[in-house]
Amino acid sequence: MAKKHLVMLVDLKRCIGCHTCAVACKLENNLPNKIWWNRVLTVGGQEMDTPQGVFPNVKMQYMTLSCQHCENPACVKVCPVGATYKREEDGIVIQDYDRCIGCRYCIVACPYTGVRQFNWQKPEYDIDFPVGDAAVPAHQYNVVEKCTFCYHRLAKGLDPACVEVCPARARHFGDLNDPNSEVSRLLKRRSHFQLLGEKGTGPSVYYLT
Repeated sequence: MAKKHLVMLVDLKRCIGCHTCAVACKLENNLPNKIWWNRVLTVGGQEMDTPQGVFPNVKMQYMTLSCQHCENPACVKVCPVGATYKREEDGIVIQDYDRCIGCRYCIVACPYTGVRQFNWQKPEYDIDFPVGDAAVPAHQYNVVEKCTFCYHRLAKGLDPACVEVCPARARHFGDLNDPNSEVSRLLKRRSHFQLLGEKGTGPSVYYLT
């Protein structure tokens, strides 16, 4: 077992679908054009921000989606070069760009559609200077990339960027192995679920309901 088990909690009752988390992730990690590690999905109608049903009987909810940093990650099992691996100290699943050969086996094996992105072309940006933290590895052509839980921020004692900026305080981050941590207390107190738990991946992202 890892010394820590870092997890993300998303409170579906508080999430307002503002996309602040997605934009902060893109800026913090200097993501290339068309690359998004964090997405905000509308649970409702067929289009974004549209409800399900007919007025006045309508309902709508938002759900954010990114890498689940699984305890039993399918991506790690299929990577032929060890470019995808799980950190022993905290359970974060990492993608090593320098080792990645672009085979995309990890994308095929991952049951969470769209959480991994492939750079089909040399990274391009709408602005001519890098943004975000200088510690973020340079993005490369022909490799897979994804959410890192902002491990460069964790090294400084900071929360992931998406957690820090959430205006509705719908995101929580911490060590599940610590029974006194906020995430442990919230999971004991609140009903919750994990995405595709039946796949046996053991997601480290929990959704509070």
